[in-house]
Amino acid sequence: MKLNTNYLGLNLTSPIVPSASPLSENIDTIRAMEDYGAGAVVMYSLFEEQIEHESHELDHYLSLGTDSFAEGLSYFPEMDTYKTGPDRYLEQIRLAREAVDIPIIASLNGASPGGWTNHARLMEQAGASAIELNLYHIPADINVSGEQIEKRYLAVVNLVREAVNIPVAVKLSPYFSATAHFANELCKVGASGLVLFNRFYQPDLDIYRLEVTPRLQLSSPADLRLPLRWIAMLYGRVPADLALTSGVRTYEDVIKGLMAGASVVMVASELLRNGPSRIQDMLDAMDLWLEDYQYDSVEQMQGSMSQIHVADPEAFERANYMKVLKSWRDDPMGASI
Repeated sequence: MKLNTNYLGLNLTSPIVPSASPLSENIDTIRAMEDYGAGAVVMYSLFEEQIEHESHELDHYLSLGTDSFAEGLSYFPEMDTYKTGPDRYLEQIRLAREAVDIPIIASLNGASPGGWTNHARLMEQAGASAIELNLYHIPADINVSGEQIEKRYLAVVNLVREAVNIPVAVKLSPYFSATAHFANELCKVGASGLVLFNRFYQPDLDIYRLEVTPRLQLSSPADLRLPLRWIAMLYGRVPADLALTSGVRTYEDVIKGLMAGASVVMVASELLRNGPSRIQDMLDAMDLWLEDYQYDSVEQMQGSMSQIHVADPEAFERANYMKVLKSWRDDPMGASI
């Protein structure tokens, strides 16, 4: 009971939640993550482009040649008999739901209203306990304003929220001009949780082949600072549960996230590096820490070091900028940076 937490109205046995990653593509791995103490599992993402591409591709091959001969119409079975990307994803949710007792959170990755409402409904029917909307969009069009992007996002969240009866969380990037205001607007249109933050995967340049190459780089401990800061500033100010993701490697990182105000702390890179058993390692160390520092529960320490509770609230804002720079002079090795 000491490690229990509540996220999106779900009572979880632990605050560590594996975030969307290839780990959830395997049912045995999902079982292992539950066995090692995961409070819930976020499924790998179903991408908007994947839905559109596979739908168009399948339609192309089903109609190929049917205009040549009348009997061509009977070449292929009906669409319902085919298993496209979304169908495989829904089947994985069903299998995971049957295999484990912890909540399974579906993940939708996109940025336009499109057919998200239909897929959200199907995810709910397949057994998802909640849906995480991963609003991943690079606003590269110089004719599209930040306000237009935000309106598009709000429309997506509102449509999905109205389509399902399960909670909806929103996974955000840190690149909004007014993050706190937008976070509150998302709550107004029905977001029950906010996941901070999504990391945009940056392309690299191959100077020998003259190609732009995709390159996946797992998170590092330094990535923890940004979501930690914003969760501490949003805790108690927006009516949503907060989830920290990115840069989580140790039990200390989990504790920091909870103290800042997170209901759960999500982890993927550490599990990809070292396997699902790292969940149990972190939970065991947390349990000892809670005992040593006389905390009876996760709830007791949640938000205890958020901006509204610390002695120096300005430490999270610009007023602390000069102190940070001075800390480098005080410690030439940069240990305090």
